[in-house]
Amino acid sequence: MKASLLSFGTFTLAALACALTGRADEGQYKIVNTAQLMGSGRIDYVYADNDGGKLYVPRGAQVLVFDLETLKPAGTIPNTKGVHGVAVDPVSGHAFSSSKPVVMWDSKTLETIKTIDVEGNPDGILFEPLTEKIYVLSHSAPNVTVIDGKDGSISGTIDLGGAPEQAQSDAAGHVYIDLEDKDKIAVVDAKAMKLTGSFDLAGKGGGPGGLGLDNKNHVLFAFCHNPAVAVILSAQDGRILDTLPIGKGTDGGGFNPATMEAFSSQGDATLTIIKENSPTNFVVEQNVQTKPRAKTCTLDTKRNQIVLIALEPAAAPAGGAANAGATVTPAAATSGSSTNAAGERPRGGGRNNGPAMLDILVVGK
Repeated sequence: MKASLLSFGTFTLAALACALTGRADEGQYKIVNTAQLMGSGRIDYVYADNDGGKLYVPRGAQVLVFDLETLKPAGTIPNTKGVHGVAVDPVSGHAFSSSKPVVMWDSKTLETIKTIDVEGNPDGILFEPLTEKIYVLSHSAPNVTVIDGKDGSISGTIDLGGAPEQAQSDAAGHVYIDLEDKDKIAVVDAKAMKLTGSFDLAGKGGGPGGLGLDNKNHVLFAFCHNPAVAVILSAQDGRILDTLPIGKGTDGGGFNPATMEAFSSQGDATLTIIKENSPTNFVVEQNVQTKPRAKTCTLDTKRNQIVLIALEPAAAPAGGAANAGATVTPAAATSGSSTNAAGERPRGGGRNNGPAMLDILVVGK
């Protein structure tokens, strides 16, 4: 009888522990969906077209298109040489690649409309909603090429005096762009297309690779490499509000106004979530385990989920082709940046153009 009671008590305690653990996990971010696709070519920025329900993954000399909800393949944009990222103008329905030349296509049919010759070396890219312009960023001059989202004409260029990585717009006339080599946030007048000033990170963080913006409270989150911190500052005057630790190897980030959370993806297989409790109070809420080199991300605003991408180098099997039967995406890889084993991005980057598995990771609750 005692043994039976003991067994029953042990079982009850174990069941209770599992139930409590399950409840605790309900409020935590975790990987909720994944997809894999074999192919070749470099990757860089991933982009969610929330209005069109598509996910864009530039790879090599093409852009892979997926259904944002199901992650099923939905098409391909070819001939995007050296492509790094994608931006979509939801008003005109036109999409653009940060490549050379820039390719413009119909975001519904995926049919190419035109190509646009640009200078510099296109890298990051942003749709600016107030002016309906596309900002193509380049580490070399011109630092920004501004393209009209309606007809694809070049509206002008902007000199930032530094190497831009990621940009955010407040949709009220200001565009903020982190300058990785200057440890500053450039401030651009969207209507005048001119640099009006910059915010110095004041030694709190170096090499900003990602940027988030809380429009409502005018708060910027600069995600930095060295040290690996988020420098949080006022978007109105550049005053530094706080610094918080993040993982190593950031190359992308953002802010979700629906949850009041900033997020930064890192190559060391972490996704850092920062909760904004108030415009002056911030805390690291969670470091989600992702995959090595999953260093860029995008926000699915409909489901409040964060999508990340990474490459897993393919191991060549003995006496046969790698991953026989897998879908192979042929592409000449000429773009992207890499991270080392620690998740840090070497200056000058690297090339890994051989066969590799593309991982798409969806993080949510």
